[in-house]
Amino acid sequence: MEPSLYRYILNHSKKDQIGLIILSLISLPVVYITLELPKRIINMLEGKDIPEIILGWAVEPVGYLIFLSLAFLSAVLLNGGIKYIINVYRGALGERLLRRFRYELFERILRFPIPHFKRVSQGELIPMITAETEPLAEFIGESYTLPVFQGGVLFTYLFFIFQQDMFLGLAAISLYPFQLYVIPKLQKRVNQLAKERVAMVRSLSGRIGETVSGINEVHTNDTSLFERAQISHRLGIIYKIRFAIYRRKFFIKFLNNFIAQLTPFFFYSVGGYFVLRGDLSIGSMVAVLVAYKDLAGPWKELLRYYQRKEDIKVKYTQVIEQFSPANLMEPTLIDLESDARNLPEGDFLATNISYTEDDLYFSVENASFKLVLNQHTAAVGLSNSGKDELARLLSRIVSPSSGTLAIGSSNMAEMPESLVGRRIAYVGQNTYLFTGTVLDNLLYPLKNRPHAGESTESTELTEARQLATDAGNTPHSIDDNWVDLTQIGITDDAQLNEHIHEILSIVELDEEIYQFGLLSRIEESQNSGLSQGIMKARRQLRDQLTQPEYARLVEPFDQEKYNTNLTVSENLLFGNIYDDNLDGENLAGIPYIRKILDETGLTPALVSAGRQVAEIMLDLFSDVEPDSELFQQFSFISAEDLPEFHQLLVRIRDQELSEISEDDQIKLLSQSFKLITARHRLGLITEDIQLNILAARKRIRDEPGKYDLGIEFFDESRYDQRSSVQDNILFGKLAYGQANAQVKINNLIGDIIRELDLHRHIIDAGLSYQVGVGGARLSAVQRQKLGLARCLIKQPDFLIVNEATSGLDTPAERRLIKRVREKMPLNGIFWVLARAQLAENFDHVMVMERGKLTVNGVFKELAISNKSLQQLLESD
Repeated sequence: MEPSLYRYILNHSKKDQIGLIILSLISLPVVYITLELPKRIINMLEGKDIPEIILGWAVEPVGYLIFLSLAFLSAVLLNGGIKYIINVYRGALGERLLRRFRYELFERILRFPIPHFKRVSQGELIPMITAETEPLAEFIGESYTLPVFQGGVLFTYLFFIFQQDMFLGLAAISLYPFQLYVIPKLQKRVNQLAKERVAMVRSLSGRIGETVSGINEVHTNDTSLFERAQISHRLGIIYKIRFAIYRRKFFIKFLNNFIAQLTPFFFYSVGGYFVLRGDLSIGSMVAVLVAYKDLAGPWKELLRYYQRKEDIKVKYTQVIEQFSPANLMEPTLIDLESDARNLPEGDFLATNISYTEDDLYFSVENASFKLVLNQHTAAVGLSNSGKDELARLLSRIVSPSSGTLAIGSSNMAEMPESLVGRRIAYVGQNTYLFTGTVLDNLLYPLKNRPHAGESTESTELTEARQLATDAGNTPHSIDDNWVDLTQIGITDDAQLNEHIHEILSIVELDEEIYQFGLLSRIEESQNSGLSQGIMKARRQLRDQLTQPEYARLVEPFDQEKYNTNLTVSENLLFGNIYDDNLDGENLAGIPYIRKILDETGLTPALVSAGRQVAEIMLDLFSDVEPDSELFQQFSFISAEDLPEFHQLLVRIRDQELSEISEDDQIKLLSQSFKLITARHRLGLITEDIQLNILAARKRIRDEPGKYDLGIEFFDESRYDQRSSVQDNILFGKLAYGQANAQVKINNLIGDIIRELDLHRHIIDAGLSYQVGVGGARLSAVQRQKLGLARCLIKQPDFLIVNEATSGLDTPAERRLIKRVREKMPLNGIFWVLARAQLAENFDHVMVMERGKLTVNGVFKELAISNKSLQQLLESD
């Protein structure tokens, strides 16, 4: 990257900078006019310099005054307009170059050698691209134009002052040499401190990132105090640095302000002397004072510009240094589009390859071997044997420190990523999944280049492409059609869907995706066929539940019946709440709900029930330890709220309902709303209360316009988009206390789904499951399976599996290996195994030991004769 900030700006915005400079120069005569006109107005008011004719027109003093005033107003408007154009132009230019700079930095991250990420954390890289580059935008726009514009304004003011009186002009500039000498010396130390501050802030970011990544270790080792000390230490250093910066920065500001106020002393004394002598008019004296007052603006701007320039140069230099590591990948390797559709003819040939990250310890040392491209090879060894690094070398994630690795006659180091990345697949033990759906991650390998979609595109998209191109960004839009099915020989979505289901079955992830589908919500407008099938399944399940063996397992939802397995609040609303501000805790505080409760006669009964619940909870849990699990499992009231409810019960002990305050009634109602008749069996929700709740439910349902509660009411005849697939089919509540009810109902639902041929469609719904940040919503095994499926989706010529199935038990891993090998009979596989015994069915086996390739041959022959392999098999 360009080491000089000014050259970088000029290289990418030369024409724009020239345009801004021209605009700045055009504004200077207008600035001079705004200084000259007030002087003439004052002199005219004194009866001096009043012309008789202007532009052939005779004028009188009043007319001349109006003419000068209008001219002054026009000059001010013109000057303001030019400044507005310059400022907007600067802002747009700065943001465009900032966009380019950030994009280039991100491009360089993509070219970083993989080992470099072990030495620098994302907590350091991310702020450098985001926060640390932010000040560049403003500076880029003003880098050339501000000194020209403000310097020109400064020169104009000084020229005007010298025109009035040479001695006053000399007084105006008398202290500039002192400032020009002293300020840079003071600023130099500020710049050094700013550089130290940036480095320490990066260290702070890195440590915070490490703490977040290792939060489990922090808690399991009780090191939170140590981590706080680490952060406190860094914050302390940053405080000292910033305090030192403030002391010097504000001393510079104090010095500038003092000098700015010292110059008027010379004006008043020297200028006043010349006025008294009659050598200087009052108008000229006032004009000089006004000009000097305005003179402070551009001078301060120039000083501020100098200070910011030095600070920005420090930041720019540090960012460039951080983004220029050794062994940076050549840009052509990631940009070049390969004409080849397959890997070169020939075998993998490794000649004396070694790999080290620190020039001290060699993970792989002088390994030479040949791998037949369509051969299935297993690599085994201890954890530090070098097998992991060997797999990464074959995938070209890392490059050999010495030696050559080739496919046929083609050196892998020279192959473009468009060939290696598409035809070689790699999955490691710690599979990373991107934020998005399961399907997004499955199709990720097919998003290499956007391919032709619609022949016409919107004007907005065309403009966005042009803006991106002008800023040096890629013209490709995220809205382009990125999934290229042609590279895997698929022509339509139906074939892709078939391919996905096959891959999920191979890695044994289909049933887990099916479970995701059952728990997912489906938009009826997007999948009307599935929603209709779910409604059929609901009706069929309802019929099955009439049979004696299932009748007691589920209590179906019925608008006309009180559901004893739902809470009071759930029975009252009888629907899915989609308003985040509404729940059972605050339901009693909603005026409309209180009105319904009062009118249906529920308020006294539920307040009384709430009082009894509170008394029972206090009796049962007053002596229980606050951190006991009993509170979470059985108590309606948290340990923190128990004292508050104790005071409430004491307060209302002798009060009638009408005497209980509104707040206390709400608290008691919130307790009764939690009651589940079938579970709690306290006899508090009687049949009369249940009938009244049904009446209140009907009121709420029939009067939706009275108060928007944010509820999707249950309706047996309608698909509920706010419920999961499983809940839509069940359309009821599992009965409390029935043994194995969940298992039996799940099996029954599964049978119905298969009978109605919905299983595949629900898997499709499960593909929309959000995996979370880094796949955090999936288990480690699910992430490994999905990572392997992602590799198989692109149908690679050569698959590298680096202990990516180690989370499975031995039978499951053996079964999965068999399926993958059957899927790729004519393609190459290099499988790094944690269990040596699983290598028995592979064509070839390689044994790594302390970075050395000690065994390379057929498994069946070596298992009998080779001691190293025998020891590994025995260790299993």
